[in-house]
Amino acid sequence: MAGKLIIISGPSGVGKSTVVRRLLDRLGDRAILSISVTTRRQSAQEQNGQDYYFVGCSEFEQMIRRDELLEWADYLGNYYGTPKKPVMDAVSTGKHVILEIETEGAKQVAKIVKDVIMIFLLPPDEQELRRRLEGRSRDRPEQIERRFANAKREIMLAHEADIYDHWIVNDQVERATDEIVEIIEAGDTPCT
Repeated sequence: MAGKLIIISGPSGVGKSTVVRRLLDRLGDRAILSISVTTRRQSAQEQNGQDYYFVGCSEFEQMIRRDELLEWADYLGNYYGTPKKPVMDAVSTGKHVILEIETEGAKQVAKIVKDVIMIFLLPPDEQELRRRLEGRSRDRPEQIERRFANAKREIMLAHEADIYDHWIVNDQVERATDEIVEIIEAGDTPCT
């Protein structure tokens, strides 16, 4: 039985990474997180093949030409993308594969893969989103304002894209995770 491809998107500060980690814990060996490929410099804390696949620009551009990516984007002068083969191989062997990507990438995947579970995480409200962004304690006030404005823009773009099947408010991580697990386990629509 084939697994499912699950896209989880949402604005900065909504708790995507936290929900995805909890989701992976809940699904156990039935699910994996897709590892992206990037041309950005690898940090000392990151491991190639675990955090990202780190490649040069020419290799990434060859991957684009050979149609080896489900989606890709140029962000701040670096390429980021999702390698197609490992994702589709895992799905075909029964694994659920989670892609934590932005709306632009989700739109690309939706055009080429059928039966993708498309989920967008929302904050409970704008005040809570601002509180979460401020609570990170790593940004100056003007950076927080930029992140907040960008998060509101991401939510608007997601609505305009009209590709998401499920809109989940992340007011409590456990409740949001429960809702996603129910969505994944509902029905038996294999990814093809």
